[in-house]
Amino acid sequence: MAVPKILLFYVFTPLRDPEALRLWQRDLCRSLGLTGRIILSPHGINATVGGDLDDVKRYLRTTREYGPFADLDAKWSDGTGHDFPRLSVKVRDEIVTFGAPDELRVDDDGVVGGGTRLSPDELHELVEREQVTFFDGRNEFESRIGRFRDAVVPDVANTREFVAEIESGRYDHLKDEPVVTYCTGGVRCEVLSSLMTARGFTRVYQLDGGVVRYGERFGDDGLWDGSLYVFDGRGSVDFSDHTAVLGRCVRCGDATKRMRNCSDLQCREQLVVCDACGSRGEVHCEAHRGSGVASSA
Repeated sequence: MAVPKILLFYVFTPLRDPEALRLWQRDLCRSLGLTGRIILSPHGINATVGGDLDDVKRYLRTTREYGPFADLDAKWSDGTGHDFPRLSVKVRDEIVTFGAPDELRVDDDGVVGGGTRLSPDELHELVEREQVTFFDGRNEFESRIGRFRDAVVPDVANTREFVAEIESGRYDHLKDEPVVTYCTGGVRCEVLSSLMTARGFTRVYQLDGGVVRYGERFGDDGLWDGSLYVFDGRGSVDFSDHTAVLGRCVRCGDATKRMRNCSDLQCREQLVVCDACGSRGEVHCEAHRGSGVASSA
């Protein structure tokens, strides 16, 4: 019986010919019937792929045969079998688009000048010793259904907005304080922590493996609250049978972890919408209330 699985990984390492690697990864995934998203750049690879367990395992074994990817940290989660509409394998300037490709430096050991890595257990040890600030390295909307307790959540709609946000002065009071950056699987914090360090933040940490690794270790019995937003057909993942529901429907205010796009076809904003309200027709963000059924934000 086929078991659908999703594999998430990234590697920061210098790549001399990303285009050749793109063709190899595309053909490999096609041969195994995998779908998902893979981004390559001169800085490395960032991938999320899904398919039957045996096929994903074959993909992982083959990918690890390429020297720079041999030690990649594979993160597994359960899939549904239809989590991605297609396969997308692209070469870009950055594997995470912060808009600062010339600033990022990588070597064979990864990102140069990034934050101090913390395992989930090391994070708890730090929190027991000091007052730390959790700094959300994701898009603001992702935090609406799950986040670290008392975290700072920058008001950004995408990663391109982070540079201006951390240069705005809003977080200058944290420059000499311990700051722990976190994101879904760790890749965004690799870059964000290096950008913060370069801008005068002196005690920057990053949660190694992201919320995924933390949830595997502590479930919902640690410092994380709610569901983890994911960019595939599942929408979100939970870490236990007692996950807190933090989201509130923009229309009725009921607790929910469900999210959906604004009904305006020109809008990319994500909204928290319960199943009942979602089934009653279109739901629009505040900026597009006049184009259909209004939502109360």
